[in-house]
Amino acid sequence: MTIITTTREIRLASRPVGEPAPDDFTLATVELPALADGQVLVRNTWISVDPYMRGRMDDVESYIPPFRLGAALDGGAVGEVVASKSDAVPVGATVAHFLGWREHAVVDASAVTVVDTTIAPASAYLGVLGTPGLTAYVSLTEIAPVRPGDVVFVSAAAGAVGSVAGQIAKRLGASRVIGSAGGPVKGKKLLDDFGFDAALDYKAGAVAEQLASAAPEGIDVYVDHVGGDHLAAAIGAMRVGGRIALVGAISQYNATEPVPGPNLYPAAVKQLSLRGMVVSSYLDRFPEYVERAAGWLADGHLRTEETVFDGLESAPEAFFGVLSGANTGKMLVRLDAR
Repeated sequence: MTIITTTREIRLASRPVGEPAPDDFTLATVELPALADGQVLVRNTWISVDPYMRGRMDDVESYIPPFRLGAALDGGAVGEVVASKSDAVPVGATVAHFLGWREHAVVDASAVTVVDTTIAPASAYLGVLGTPGLTAYVSLTEIAPVRPGDVVFVSAAAGAVGSVAGQIAKRLGASRVIGSAGGPVKGKKLLDDFGFDAALDYKAGAVAEQLASAAPEGIDVYVDHVGGDHLAAAIGAMRVGGRIALVGAISQYNATEPVPGPNLYPAAVKQLSLRGMVVSSYLDRFPEYVERAAGWLADGHLRTEETVFDGLESAPEAFFGVLSGANTGKMLVRLDAR
């Protein structure tokens, strides 16, 4: 058996101003530390790139620490255990953990989750059975709960969270689900593959006008991944007592100055509920969610898609793509076997 002593990782070389650029990242080869008792060595096979990572590139205080300059980035990853000093996690197990952006990771066994690849491929645990799926589920069952007969609007609906959210809304009894995405190709996919009832193309015209046409009697629930004009349009279309899950604001992530926000007075008049969602506060819901989602996957009621880049070197390009909306479904990087 080959003994692995070095690995490659992507580091943050500089903090971007506005849109990230290739020069903000660097590829480095590093020595792996020796395994201590209770640790495992994981050969990463899939790593995740996600929009929230843009905020971690800035040196600001938030719900999650910023990336450190000159150090490897991190994020969701799935891989195979190739060495173990833990009785709980044997060699050969497939595990999910949070030391992505590198080809190998030395991880405490307590910080990995052994995943079941008999119910779904390993990559699914970074998407539909990972935090994106959990985000969609909790958003629609707790943050902005869907009630039977509701009209639901989802922005960035062709993305990792949005594509799952629309389908879960249907499973929870929504009478009509509307999604926004960029371009007719993604819009067609929302209708044909993900089961949305209507698709808005935010590149083709004002979101508020399109939403008014798609939901002339208003909406009850909005899952927001965009902010800006989408959030303003949703507030305008909300019926009394509507609920909004504030999951993300991708329209603002690269902004270099304050971005104008919506007028929130109608939210008061309509007695709306706007509640933020940070998935790390709901990780205890994973067993409940995975059990339900695995059943939906098995019976065909939940469909997913992945956009895949190959090789660790492509991780920055994949990251740029997820920020610009180049992905359909979950954006992933598949690592070469080494």
